[in-house]
Amino acid sequence: MKSVSTDICIIGAGPVGLFAVFEAGLLKLRCHVVDALPQVGGQLSEIYPKKPIYDIPGFPDILAGDLIKNLMRQIEPFHPTFTLGERVERFAKLDDGTFQLITSDGTEILCKAIAIAGGLGSFEPRKPAIDELEKFEGGKGVHYMVRDPDFFRDQRLVIAGGGDSALDWTIFLADLAKEVTLVHRGTIFRGAPESAEKVKHLHDAGKVRLVLSSNVTHVHGDEKLEAVTITGPADAKETLHVDHFIPLFGLTPKLGPIGEWGLELEDDAVKVNTLDYSTSEPGIYAIGDINTYPGKLKLILCGFHEAALMAQGAYKHIYPDKKYVLKYTTVNGVPTM
Repeated sequence: MKSVSTDICIIGAGPVGLFAVFEAGLLKLRCHVVDALPQVGGQLSEIYPKKPIYDIPGFPDILAGDLIKNLMRQIEPFHPTFTLGERVERFAKLDDGTFQLITSDGTEILCKAIAIAGGLGSFEPRKPAIDELEKFEGGKGVHYMVRDPDFFRDQRLVIAGGGDSALDWTIFLADLAKEVTLVHRGTIFRGAPESAEKVKHLHDAGKVRLVLSSNVTHVHGDEKLEAVTITGPADAKETLHVDHFIPLFGLTPKLGPIGEWGLELEDDAVKVNTLDYSTSEPGIYAIGDINTYPGKLKLILCGFHEAALMAQGAYKHIYPDKKYVLKYTTVNGVPTM
C-alpha cells in the first residue's frame, strides 16, 4: 500500500482546491491533493478547458484551462503532492486526532486536517444504457476516461460521444491506435468546431472512421471485450471487432463516500461555519461548491475567499498553541517550502 503523510489533505483538484494549496503554503502547511479525475482542474479541465471565464479578479477574461495552468504555477513554490485518478473511499479519525484516508486504489493518506474542495462532489462518468456494459469494466475493455494514452497503442478502439472529450481523444489517439472509430448519435458535435473539423479531415484521410446518427447498443465478449454492435438509421446494425470501447458522455457530480462521513449535510451539500469553513467534525473543512451556508454563491472567486479562511482555521487546528500573525505577500513575498 502506498502511504502519504501531510498536514492538509485537499480532496478535489479544481481551482478552489489548488488555490487552497497556495493559502496553506503561505502558512508553511504541506498539502497533498486527491482527485478522482486523472488530471488537475476539475470541471474546468474535464468539461470546458477552452471556455472563457469573466469573473476572476484581474482578468477581463481567461480560458478555464489557462486559469488552471496559472494556479499550478502559483503553487509550485510549495511543492504539493498529488494522487490523481483515485477517489477517497474510506475515512477514519485516529486516536491522536489525525485522519486516515484510503483511496479506491488503496493509497493511504495520513493528515492533520482535511479540506473538502470537491466542487459539486466526486464526478462519475455518465454511462450509456447498454446491457452487460459493467461486465467489461475494470480493465476488461470498457473505459470511461483515458488515463494513459499509451495503453491504447496499436489497439482497435471505438469512442462514443459528441463533446470535446470524444473529439479531442479521437484526434490524439488517431496516431497511436491501430484503428479508431468515433460513433456519435447526432450529426452536429457539441465540442469545439475546429476539433470537429479535424476529426472530419482525419476521416476523409482514412485515419479514423466517423459513424454519425448511430449508437453503440451492444457489447460482446467472454472474459474481455471482443466486439460492439453499432445501430444506425432504420435500425441498421453493424458489429465491429474491437479491443476497447470508450464512451465519453461527460461526468455527473455525486457527493459520493463523503456523504457517509457523518458530516452535517443540507440538500447534498456540507454545512459549514463561515468563520473558517469548518464542518461539524473538527479538523475537516469544506470549501467551494460542495459546501452550503446562508448567502452561499457558487462562484470560483467565492471559493478562493473560503480557501483563505480555511487555511487560517486549519493552521489553528494543527497548531493550537501557536499564535499566527498575518503577513502580507506584498511585504514578505511568497515563501518556499
